[in-house]
Amino acid sequence: MQKYRTDKTWEWNLQNAPAPVQVDTVPSLNGRWNWCGIPVRSPMGISAGPLLNSGWILQYAAAGFDILVYKTVRSVARACYDLPNLVPVEVSSLKEAGSIVPEKSEMSGSWAVSFGMPSVTPEAWQKDIQRTKSMLASGQVLVVSVVATAAPSLEGEAALEQLADDFADCARLAMDAGADGIEANFSCPNVDTADGQLYQHPRSAARVTERIRNAISTAPLVLKIGRVETRQAAESLVLATSQFINGMAMTNSISAHVRCGNGQLLFDGQQRGICGDATRLTSISQVKLFRDVCQDLIKSGRLTADMQPQLIGVGGISTAEHVNDYLAAGADSVALATAAMVNPRVGLEIRESLSGNPPHRFHETGVRRGVTG
Repeated sequence: MQKYRTDKTWEWNLQNAPAPVQVDTVPSLNGRWNWCGIPVRSPMGISAGPLLNSGWILQYAAAGFDILVYKTVRSVARACYDLPNLVPVEVSSLKEAGSIVPEKSEMSGSWAVSFGMPSVTPEAWQKDIQRTKSMLASGQVLVVSVVATAAPSLEGEAALEQLADDFADCARLAMDAGADGIEANFSCPNVDTADGQLYQHPRSAARVTERIRNAISTAPLVLKIGRVETRQAAESLVLATSQFINGMAMTNSISAHVRCGNGQLLFDGQQRGICGDATRLTSISQVKLFRDVCQDLIKSGRLTADMQPQLIGVGGISTAEHVNDYLAAGADSVALATAAMVNPRVGLEIRESLSGNPPHRFHETGVRRGVTG
């Protein structure tokens, strides 16, 4: 199976996608699973990062992943940041944003990610989504990650309205192309504009989420969010958005500065998202925080059970034990990225381990249908 070439540009990897692969046996997993109400064969998902186009998606679909999130797309083309896009770092565990981590010569579990949410044109990605959807198997879902492109000339309410409209337009285009559901990327640590920080502003997040909901009718909608450090922040985000969404994916990396060997900071001193092993414990903790918050809100009558969002655990997953740790914390499914880019067979390996020991179920998630804004 083909690995992402870290020494090549994003465009090169896009244009040199894997050829179709044939896997003799994909280990099955016991239990009944769903992604936001859609039945799936397993809780095994893969995040948007590695799934650049149909070639990459179909490789991973054959390699043990059933919840496939198409690489974040925009309503306009956007170039990728210059190389390096993936820089290995030396760090055991990150708990909060803003630290400084040293660069490492070889990948050993974690890396700094610097892509900037690039995208091809809508015409190109719509055509590719149609092709991808037609080739997936029963029990697999195609989720399309979307993001708005902020207009730098706008400020305040005008900027938020433009962002909401662009998010909605992009989501509508993705659904028209055949997506089973939408993941709205409200968190990108590699940009400093509003398109990457929405999850930190619940009122703005609610307005944009409502606009997306109105654009996609009853289709599943998940918010991809970053590091949330306090219970109050988690509660505010849930209360602001739960009426419009079906799920939340967390955690979209943890930001840090990267120091190279000569002591200088990479990326012009700007923070970049750290992905991989270093985020796992913190991300599991965040899943548990949001599960506890939702349960407490339901008990207090501030959130109804049918409005409780599914939680998708993301960050540092590379073994069956890690999958179970996330599910035990309250995740309904998981999504890998770093481990799958380093080892494209990791999904098959995890499923092989889980097939003899069924994955832990935290609870039977309620299925909410017919959500409208």
